[in-house]
Amino acid sequence: MNPEVIHDPKADLSTGRILLIDKPLRWTSFDAVNRIKRVILQDVLKDVEDPTTRKTLKKKLKVGHAGTLDPLATGLLIICTGPMTKQIMGIQAQEKEYTGTITLGAITPTYDLESEPEQHQPLEGITEESIRAAAAEFVGKISQLPPIHSAIRIAGERAYDLARKGAEVPIQAREIEIKEFSIGRIALPEVDFKVVCSKGTYIRSLAHDIGQKLGCGGYLSTLRRTRIGSYSAAEAVSPAAFLS
Repeated sequence: MNPEVIHDPKADLSTGRILLIDKPLRWTSFDAVNRIKRVILQDVLKDVEDPTTRKTLKKKLKVGHAGTLDPLATGLLIICTGPMTKQIMGIQAQEKEYTGTITLGAITPTYDLESEPEQHQPLEGITEESIRAAAAEFVGKISQLPPIHSAIRIAGERAYDLARKGAEVPIQAREIEIKEFSIGRIALPEVDFKVVCSKGTYIRSLAHDIGQKLGCGGYLSTLRRTRIGSYSAAEAVSPAAFLS
């Protein structure tokens, strides 16, 4: 257990803590940060009446997350408060672990279920052996092309904003490392997996790419982040524990 992690929702969070939150489905990472920040502010300001002091305290309070989770993903979201926000970059750089499901036989523009499946393909010839062999080809240091529907900034704009406008999105490939890509349950069209990877890896792209490798298409249908470095989702608590 990490000693700097706070597990007591009633503790003073303004002095600098690391919170392990189990992010619910459809919450954005910023939803979690903003709601927890609101709770901390209520506690910090409860006995402060002077408007200038209240404004100063609001400005000084720092709350941030160490690694975005997409709205359709659940699991470990690390939120840092106060002086511990200085640890965010270091936490983000640590390896990540995910579990989830890839659905084969179609693609989506966003590589997940934020958009509708299209270009459906038959799954004849797709076997357990071919799936496991395809997954093995992605283990190691590889060049990965992030989704055009991502938060990467291009000339000051988010890639997903450009994509929604129908503009060309000049995404550049990046080197990442897949340390483990293991296949679990196979019940076509669904394939369960576990991935251990470096910072900057897009699991949506991995799902899309393995579908392309198999020649049938694929997209990410569920995703859960289970670990960042030594921080585990098993230690995380629901946002309700901090919002009650």
